[in-house]
Formats: sequence, C-alpha cells, structure tokens
Amino acid sequence: MTRVQTCCGPRKRVAAHGRPASSSQPVPPSDASRGRREGDVPVGGELAGPVRFGVVGVDHPHSHGMVRGLREAGGHGVGVAGGDDSERRVAFRRDFPDIPEVNDPRRLYDDPRVDLIVTAGVPVERAKIAGEAMRAGKDVLADKPAATTPEQVAELRRVVAETGRIWAVYFGERFTSPATTKAGALVASGAIGTVVQMIGLGPHRLRRATRPAWFFERERCGGILADLASHQIDQFLYLTGSTSAEIVSADVGNYANPQDPELQDFGELVMRSPQAHGYVRVDWYTPDGLSSWGDGRIVILGTEGYIELRKNVDVAGRPGGNHLFLVDATGEHYVDCSDHPVTFYEDLLADIRERTEMANPQQMYFTTMELAIAAQLRAEETASAGHITT
Repeated sequence: MTRVQTCCGPRKRVAAHGRPASSSQPVPPSDASRGRREGDVPVGGELAGPVRFGVVGVDHPHSHGMVRGLREAGGHGVGVAGGDDSERRVAFRRDFPDIPEVNDPRRLYDDPRVDLIVTAGVPVERAKIAGEAMRAGKDVLADKPAATTPEQVAELRRVVAETGRIWAVYFGERFTSPATTKAGALVASGAIGTVVQMIGLGPHRLRRATRPAWFFERERCGGILADLASHQIDQFLYLTGSTSAEIVSADVGNYANPQDPELQDFGELVMRSPQAHGYVRVDWYTPDGLSSWGDGRIVILGTEGYIELRKNVDVAGRPGGNHLFLVDATGEHYVDCSDHPVTFYEDLLADIRERTEMANPQQMYFTTMELAIAAQLRAEETASAGHITT
C-alpha cells in the first residue's frame, strides 16, 4: 500500500464550530480562522489594492474559468503568455480581449505589479511554470493536475518552503461546487454521524475533436488518475477530515479507444485514511445523450445517515445540477444547493493579500497531488503485471 501523509502533521486550523481539522469531520477552509501561513516568508507585507495576476499557459480551457473566477472576486489580469497552441490563444483573446498578450512569460515573472501567476499549460509543464513563478516572488494557481511525477511535487515542496509563496491547485469539482460545500457543512454539523466512507464518481465526455495532441500522450497529460481522480481525492480528504491516506489498490485501462494506445479511458482506486474508506471511479465514457459533460456523483456514508450528491445532472429527474439527498433517522430529505455560496476565489485573493490559508491548507494541495500520482503509478504497475485487460 502507498501511504501519503502531510509533512507537517494535522492542519492547525479551527472551524467556526470549534472542531479541529484533525477530527473525523471536515473543516471547510472558508470557515477556518485567519491564521498566518506556517513558515511563510513575507514579501513586501500585505498588499494594497486589487490582486494582479498574469496567465502562463492556456492549453486547457479551465484557464478561462479561473480567470473569470478571479475577476469576479476582484482580481485584475495584466497579461497572458499563452503558449504554443494557437487555437487556444485565439480562444482566450476572444474571451478576454482586454488582457494583453506577451511573448515571454519572464515578462510576467519580472513584472512587479504581478502578484499571482495562473497556469493551465500542458500538465507536464505546470510544475516548472509554478516553480519559476514562485522563485520570482509570485504566488501560483495551477490547474489540476498541477504535477505529473513524484519528483515534481517534491521540488514544489522545496520551492514553497524556500520562498513562502502560495502554490494553489484548482480543484473545481469542490471549489466551485455549491453541492460539495453544502455537504461539507452538513457533515461538519454531525448530520450523518461519523463519516465511514466516501464514493466519488467522475465521468467525463471525451469530445475527441476538441482534444490537443498532448491529451493522448501519457507523459504529457499525466494519466487519468493523476488528472481526473485528483478531484475525488481532494473531496475525500475534505469530506472525511483526513490529512493523510494510503492507496490500497488502483487500476487503469483503455477499453473504447484502441486507436490511442496511451489514452487511459477508465480508472479506479481504493483508498483509506485513519478516518474513513474511499472508492473512486473516473472515465471518458459520458454518452452524447447526457445533458451534461459528466454525471458526477458523491456518496458519503455516515454512522447515522448518508448523503448523495448529483452534481451536474439528476438523470431524468429534477432540472439543473447541485442536487443533495440526505437520509437520516427522521426521513428522506432533498436540498437544492444551487444558491449555496462558494468563496474559493475570494478566499484565495484574501490569502494572497494577508498570507493566510482561507481557501485551502497548503499541505492539502500537496497531499492530494501526491496521492493522485501514487495511484496513477500503482495502477500502471498493476496493468503492466497483467492484472487488467486493455
């Protein structure tokens, strides 16, 4: 079994309800006290005025969502170095014509106005971009997977320790999901007792014609578990209050796309922590008939009830997404979470200004990516040993 634990022990943050983060219940980061980041190296003190950001790499359209989120929270974009994908650069300019394009990311790293570098570059390049940005005194928001190898994560740990900069990873399936944050609040309140297990399902639509070449190359994309399953691992840690976990088993396969031998279109893993058990399944099989890109679901089993999230669609049921179902001793309950607040971007900008950890603990970003990469490598070892048919 592969165990990953935070290097600094349990999170030293206390939620508004008073339960420490190391308990068996989740502590939504937005509810935590505004403590200084442990080991932070102040650079110029707290910021005045809006947080200014530059974008390095727009190879994945998540870059558009991250920029919109930062702007809506009060951030200001000052430049973009888009990368080598001309189609993606054109699409970014179309959506954000007021953010000027620069021909060299060093211009953004060296710009004293820039506080934050945002990257959705090719996955294998994101860690290098983040390291260069942090060594230049910038905080970083990287799309997942923010690293693709254990060595990259180890180097990022060193850079964060040396510079005191923030390395944040965009796990949108939690950070921008009202249903997930509502579930976290319910679990923290004791609504289903002690959490025993979380099941996370993360199916996606392939949309082959829209995918660049790197998407089909294992070394450059990182693999399906390092990529898609990192969302579910992040939610497992959050919803179970875990600060460490181990990968019990993991598998990947290619069952529907033999013409792309390096593509993994299916992945699953079993994990456990001192607090709970977890199962994750991800795939690229979403049929065209579904009204969403993926029927993402979470089931949280507690000793006194359970919660199911239907994040994007309630198949043949209620319209829209963000559906929460709760079963407890008093009956069956439905909650429409559409209006539940999500504050990731506001919290991240506050962290950049004040050197706090409101958006998410730094160690949790590391632990999530380490677990996802460990699962990816273990799955490939299993496949190479002949335990799975591709």
